[in-house]
Amino acid sequence: MRIGILTGGGDVPGLNPGIKAVVNRAVDAGHEVVGIRRGWGGLLLINRDDPATVQKYTMMLDNNVVRTIDRSGGTMLHTSRTNPGKVRPDNVPEFLKDPDHPEAEAADDSTRDFTPHVLKNLEFLKIDRLIPIGGDDTLSYGERLHREGFPVVAIPKTMDNDVYGTDYCIGFSTAVTRSVQFIHQLRTSAGSHERIAVIELFGRNSGETSLISSYLAGVDRAVISEVPYDPEVLAELVMRDKLNNPSNYAMVTISEGAHMVGGKVVEYGETDAYGHRKLGGIGEITGEALKKLTGENIITQRLAYLMRSGAPDALDLMVGSNYAQLAVDLIVSGSSGRMVALRDGAYTHVPMSIVTSGVKRVDVDELYDAKNYRPKVRHVLGKPMFLY
Repeated sequence: MRIGILTGGGDVPGLNPGIKAVVNRAVDAGHEVVGIRRGWGGLLLINRDDPATVQKYTMMLDNNVVRTIDRSGGTMLHTSRTNPGKVRPDNVPEFLKDPDHPEAEAADDSTRDFTPHVLKNLEFLKIDRLIPIGGDDTLSYGERLHREGFPVVAIPKTMDNDVYGTDYCIGFSTAVTRSVQFIHQLRTSAGSHERIAVIELFGRNSGETSLISSYLAGVDRAVISEVPYDPEVLAELVMRDKLNNPSNYAMVTISEGAHMVGGKVVEYGETDAYGHRKLGGIGEITGEALKKLTGENIITQRLAYLMRSGAPDALDLMVGSNYAQLAVDLIVSGSSGRMVALRDGAYTHVPMSIVTSGVKRVDVDELYDAKNYRPKVRHVLGKPMFLY
């Protein structure tokens, strides 16, 4: 059997350990593994009449190729935010630009669906099973291929930990670990200059990264995506925190997807293949608002890609490797249309369709004090390790 593997969406620490574990487990069982470069983009860009594209977007993986990749972050297979089911005209490869191309269908007024082309490329590459590793966007297209009849077993990853159907996604623990480390390091500047520090963290729709990082780092206030905030209330609270701190400073974390009461999420640029625009800048806006309201000097810091950089921590090494083992086990047993998962502290698997059947967000009533903009963790009995 020949197993294909790809990584899509944002990079996170833990992808390479997952790739390595898939290869080692599959090869030991007598199977081949083909790595597909640049996520779903690789399967779109392969031209079956051009061997150079096959060489560019695929690579055979064996034990020696992946021997040391688990020691570093990111993904050796590279990644993209490509959705072959919705390709804009300017993103269509040159060899597929014939409007009457038999391997494309109309997706809507502005995009084309190249899923037939992707399916023929999988057949051309002699791939029998496919393992996509990604967030809900990447896995939603994997579920589309499953519905088209191609065998897929998915692995969830996202530093926001917001894939529905699993308690844990690869990358989240390292993102929180990095955030806590940088928050503590920024205390030296905030304290030395007696300032208010506003630290912007990733988190489009889910504020779990801001919530958990602030909880673990002992941050004064945490603004999350799920709860609009009033800058005047926040200003009053952080001034109180600053005055009560013997070192005369205060710390605030804020999710990039947060917004003020009556305001909008800060977005910029064109929408990507999944309908998302880039986020970022709410930390600066909040810092400016706090400066005007308090008269204090502000430190603003976007951690951004620093949260997803570098080698994975022990938990992401563990989960990345174990998710991969389970995915290959499912493939070898003949299962498909499944996503590996952690639920109630145990490894398991769920239907891939669950990814698009709901949303995973912070339980505000249980874990967040919406009036005081801070974590409210009181009862942990029976909760998953990372609360949510």
